[in-house]
Amino acid sequence: MTSFGDLLGPQPVLLTGDDEAESDLLNGAVPAEVAAAHPTASIAWAYLAEAAIDAAGTGDDVDLGKVIEAYAYARTGYHRGLDQLRRHGWKGFGPVPWKHEPNQGFLRAVGVLARAAQAIGEEDEYLRCLDLLNDSDPSAAAHLGLV
Repeated sequence: MTSFGDLLGPQPVLLTGDDEAESDLLNGAVPAEVAAAHPTASIAWAYLAEAAIDAAGTGDDVDLGKVIEAYAYARTGYHRGLDQLRRHGWKGFGPVPWKHEPNQGFLRAVGVLARAAQAIGEEDEYLRCLDLLNDSDPSAAAHLGLV
């Protein structure tokens, strides 16, 4: 049985994460240095993306340069996460539970990608990201403040 109750669906994917990158980030290392040292760690890219989207501001005062920076970081974290998911048997669908902490780097990157896409008016990408989050874990969007 999958974590979301579908007896016939795929099993949840539980990424192994990058313990060294995660530890460095939790201990206050500079996210850009962590991303440079661990470029396959989605969590490092998610940290960078979140910092950029937060720095972008909102409304009429939005800094589009920061939004695009966030978009690029988030896209990198998303693609690194897809690589990891595929190596763990993910076929492009199925549960990627939020509660499994090593999955959160990928899911956080997708969340920022959604926010950045919406900020630049890329509605199709925004909706695609929301669909991916909801398909991965119905609680993910709420954890990321997207609902």
